Amino acid sequence: MELESFRVGLTPTIYHIPGFITDEEQTQLLNHIYGASGSKWKTLKNRRLQNWGGMVHEKGLVPQELPSWLTKITEKIHESSGLFPSAINHVLINEYHPDQGIMPHQDGPAYFPVVAILSLGSPVVMDFSPHLRLRSSDDDVSRDQNTGAAESCVPETERDNQHSSSVLLMPRSLLIFKDEAYSDFLHGISDRPTQSYNQVVNEAEALAVSRKDGDKILHRDQTRVSLTCRLVPKVHKNLFRF
Repeated sequence: MELESFRVGLTPTIYHIPGFITDEEQTQLLNHIYGASGSKWKTLKNRRLQNWGGMVHEKGLVPQELPSWLTKITEKIHESSGLFPSAINHVLINEYHPDQGIMPHQDGPAYFPVVAILSLGSPVVMDFSPHLRLRSSDDDVSRDQNTGAAESCVPETERDNQHSSSVLLMPRSLLIFKDEAYSDFLHGISDRPTQSYNQVVNEAEALAVSRKDGDKILHRDQTRVSLTCRLVPKVHKNLFRF
C-alpha cells in the first residue's frame, strides 16, 4: 500500500484510508466487541471502552495477549502501513453514542508516536488543532482509568485554531497520524449529535454522505465504535519490576 497517496490536508502526516476493511470484517469485529463479557466494558463520563493488550503505565505495558480476532486486524495495520517498528500490542475500543465525543487531547508518553484508528458503525468528524502548550497540572490531565496512561488535554480557550483541520472518518476507514500530527497537535471529537463538515480535508468523502445538495451537516444518528491501535515499546511482565 502506498501510504503517501492517502495523506490528507496540510497538517503533516495525517492519513485517511477509506474501505480499509470489508463490510463482513466490520460485522465480525462488532460481533466480537459486543460479544465480550460485560465486565470488559469500562464506563467513563462520556463514553465506555474496552481495554485489550494489558495495562498501560507511564513506564510501559503490563501485557495481556490480544485475542486472535484483534491480532488479525492489528497485523493487517502493521503490515500495510509499515510505520510500526514491531507488532501493535495495545488496542483501546471506544463506543460513542451520537451525542458523545472526546475532549481534544494528546496521547500519553508510553506509546510509540504513531496512532491507527479504525472506525466502525457511524461516520464522525475528528478535529486536529495545534496546541500552544500542554499543562501538567491535575486540571489539565485526563487519565483513562482503564489504561493508566495520561492524556494531556487543553481547553478550547487555550487552543490556536488558525491551523486547525478536520477529517471525516467514514465507517470501515483507517486514520493514521504520526510525527508532527502526533506531537504538536491535539485531536478530539465534539460531543454534538450534528457536526459540520464544510471544512474537512477529505471533502469528496464528506460530500458522499450529504443528505441533500448544499447540506454539509453530519447527523450522528448511530453508534460509532473505534479501535485505537498503538504500540507500547516498553513491556514489563511484572508491574513491581519497573
